[in-house]
Amino acid sequence: MGAQKVIIMGAAGRDFHNFNTYYRDNPLYEVVAFTATQIPNIDGRIYPPELAGARYPNGIPIHPESALAGLIRECRVDEVVLAYSDLAHLDVMHKASEVLAMGADFRLMGPQHTQLRSRKPVISVCAVRTGAGKSPTSRRVAGVLLELGYRVVAVRHPMPYGDLAAQAVQRFATLGDLDRYQCTIEEREEYEPHILRGVTVYAGVDYGRILRQAEAEADIILWDGGNNDFSFYRPDLSIVVADPHRPGHELTYYPGETNLRSADVVVINKVDTASPEGVEQVRRSIAAVNPTAAIVEAASPIVVEDARALRGKRVLVIEDGPTLTHGGMLYGAGYVAARRYGGTIVDPRPYAVGTIAEAYAKYSTTGPVLPAMGYGNGQVKELEETIARTPCDVVLIATPVDLRRLLRISQPSQRVRYELQEIGEPILKGILEERFGGLPEVEFEPEPSPACFASTLA
Repeated sequence: MGAQKVIIMGAAGRDFHNFNTYYRDNPLYEVVAFTATQIPNIDGRIYPPELAGARYPNGIPIHPESALAGLIRECRVDEVVLAYSDLAHLDVMHKASEVLAMGADFRLMGPQHTQLRSRKPVISVCAVRTGAGKSPTSRRVAGVLLELGYRVVAVRHPMPYGDLAAQAVQRFATLGDLDRYQCTIEEREEYEPHILRGVTVYAGVDYGRILRQAEAEADIILWDGGNNDFSFYRPDLSIVVADPHRPGHELTYYPGETNLRSADVVVINKVDTASPEGVEQVRRSIAAVNPTAAIVEAASPIVVEDARALRGKRVLVIEDGPTLTHGGMLYGAGYVAARRYGGTIVDPRPYAVGTIAEAYAKYSTTGPVLPAMGYGNGQVKELEETIARTPCDVVLIATPVDLRRLLRISQPSQRVRYELQEIGEPILKGILEERFGGLPEVEFEPEPSPACFASTLA
């Protein structure tokens, strides 16, 4: 028998990582294609030979996920691997059924074959859903570790939307690095807050190479997760954020439930704005599947530059894009702030243009707020046009990065900020001090890896 033919279903992140760590140098398999969804302009490209390795001198084509059934038939595919995140369990099974109906096997890959082991301690911050509050939690963890005197490097879940070969390993230590790598709005939202706190950020495509570079300048590596995916690196402390605004989702979304079941610490965020019933339902879920996890309750207090500027005004609210799209949220902190301080929210959906309008059609759960989508220059211009067309008195920006530095906004604007604030006991600082506070610099010997990992770890 020859090598098993494989298609990896992805969204320019987990799919490439699974390939690099398990399939790239594995002679038992031949990856014939990737498929792509969630992120615009990913399909129709090639996973480059510089990253694909010697077994793939022409690279690997990336097709839209809509072409999956035809690819299985034409390429006589044996196995299809689902390798992206934040899918309802029911949707996962629908995709599995499509694959099985075509005669191929359907696979979900777990930590044993995909997580890399670091020589330095790793703290992972992941979530049960997109938009639960990973970013402020990661910033809080980084801040505590800096107070303890550790050199912290954040490694961010991939967002490689440009030249994949050039983005194999990216290091962001200054705001100028964001310009040098031509980062999208989505990338800036995640990297900039860390950089402003003095934390270097790594991201890219090849997370074996990234790990070795990050280890050279870190005492502790902070895995800053994306969507509700699990960590690419084996964590020594796993922190998972749950969202009581979406109670029950912690047990019904892939791979968020995986994170919940394996967490050392679960942060129940947004308890200041969620219902007591929602918080209690999340607590019951934790007790049912991971009763030994420590539970931290936290709020995300909202601060507006000038809250008085919102009262009685027509307000266009701009929220974090992924939270509203595949995260499935109706709204976020900006909507809450506008309502709290007396603004009248203007629905931007009738004024949306281009891919912004398409996003509303695709993600129908999005409410009367504008997702900050900017995956390329064209989409940035469409975002600017949508803002300009919306009749409002104030634009309220509730994204981790100040969009006024990246977009032309002619209307008066205000910005919303929010950080994690623990309530009661335990708190993250106490947990981190107990685990890491008294330790000298720690270095682990990485565990032996299967042969197919060798080139990634080299």
